[in-house]
Amino acid sequence: MIRRLKIRGFKSITELEIELGVVNCFIGANGVGKSNILEAMGVLGAAANGTVDDEALLRRGVRPGLPRLFKSSFKGFHSLPHIGLEAIDKTGATYRVSLLNPLESPEPAWSFKTETLTDGAETIVTDGVRSRGNLNPKAGLAALNMVNLPTDSAATRLLQQLQQFAIYCPNTPTLRGLLPDPQTREPVGLAGGRLAEAVADLRKWSDEAQNEVMDDLLGLVDWAIDVTASRSVQALLSPSVSRSKEVLKFQDRFMASNRNELTAFDASEGVLYVLFTAALCLSARGPSLIAIDNLDQALNPRLVTALTSRLAGWLGDAAAPRQLMFTAHNPAVLDGLDLDNDDVRLFAVDRDSNGHTVYQRLVPTPELRALNSSYPLSRLWMMGHLGAVPNV
Repeated sequence: MIRRLKIRGFKSITELEIELGVVNCFIGANGVGKSNILEAMGVLGAAANGTVDDEALLRRGVRPGLPRLFKSSFKGFHSLPHIGLEAIDKTGATYRVSLLNPLESPEPAWSFKTETLTDGAETIVTDGVRSRGNLNPKAGLAALNMVNLPTDSAATRLLQQLQQFAIYCPNTPTLRGLLPDPQTREPVGLAGGRLAEAVADLRKWSDEAQNEVMDDLLGLVDWAIDVTASRSVQALLSPSVSRSKEVLKFQDRFMASNRNELTAFDASEGVLYVLFTAALCLSARGPSLIAIDNLDQALNPRLVTALTSRLAGWLGDAAAPRQLMFTAHNPAVLDGLDLDNDDVRLFAVDRDSNGHTVYQRLVPTPELRALNSSYPLSRLWMMGHLGAVPNV
């Protein structure tokens, strides 16, 4: 699990160092740099995989753009010529890189200025390696060295976490199966594609493990008594509707039994977003490091509180250790976070007087506990006690 992320000279972030937990929620006004934190991890993941270019960034859900849009640029502030990124896991294994690309005549791929990989004790790739030999500056050395590393090495695990990282941002048409996902992944695409197949896998895992995950999920949306993935739904769909091979099918508890079946095309979108998040957190085929931008979209306040309250449990129940970063705007998200659990971390993101992205980790201090005894965290945020509220 990645414990520390360091960012320097990236978009609105001049310099940040963030201590991460298992569940990491970033709140704040629009445009303060929440998504930039996720995207910095995405660029680091591309570097760990050996190439930083538009294709590698799109594959990880990072918005591609010219170097002038990636590098910090503030009035009266001397910007570095490179972007510096670093991740350190709980064992001390470290991957650090600095990246260059000309501002005026950008090249398709970014160049590696320096690169370091350690397993916590031994240095595997060093900053000075590139000065020896005719090495391609656009190819990462750490990715090349992975073939020589033991599979159980801390450095190998760190690189794999970073390489698998992606920013998910589901949309309703793709979740319904109406649109193809431009970035397919296992278990679901970055926009929510193949949700039906992911839910089928989740249901199979739940049955084999004899747990109550599916019952709990259906309990979050009280109108549904069952959900399955099926190819035999022609009778429930208009013949003019294009669709994916598998389609989710629901049974509505309030409708007559002879007409109580709905597909993902007709069901409320909230249940699709809940199923998407659960599949991503619990699937054995999911990445070990996940980011969701705007996790709270399309969810009513009570549902988003219930969803966030389950995240730590889902990640702990997953087949392999898993870590989640997400952004949110709905204050109700905060009421589902157990801040007494050190693995659950809440970060209030804002901009300082110079426009630089800054953050504050919110911990349950005696003062906050006293306020929280009278008001929920969602209300305290809106009242301005937690910071990171829009100045409108």
